[in-house]
Amino acid sequence: EVQLVESGGGWVQPGGSLRLSCAASGFTFSAYSMSWVRRAPGKRLEWVSTILSGGATNYPPTVKGRFTISRDNTKNTLYLQMNSLKPEDTAVYYCARTSIDAETPPGQGTQVTVSS
Repeated sequence: EVQLVESGGGWVQPGGSLRLSCAASGFTFSAYSMSWVRRAPGKRLEWVSTILSGGATNYPPTVKGRFTISRDNTKNTLYLQMNSLKPEDTAVYYCARTSIDAETPPGQGTQVTVSS
């Protein structure tokens, strides 16, 4: 059974930082491109970042330069380092296998709230 368990969210003031983690199991983690996506209240799911199995990364303009995606294949864990957070980054963040479940992430997600 595929499991993706997100953690590390919380409340932070604008300009602050958070590091999200995603523990993966039930599939060969190292072989998959992985992504972070997010859903803000009342909005559609939004792509946040992708890391290929080989380590190349990609970001949309909204987070490029502030967020960093990484992976540790020895721990089957995906990370998202988020710096210079803005109120518009407030959302539930999910990890997903890019080509399989990025539109319907299977995990519970982790809430990130950016406010003063």
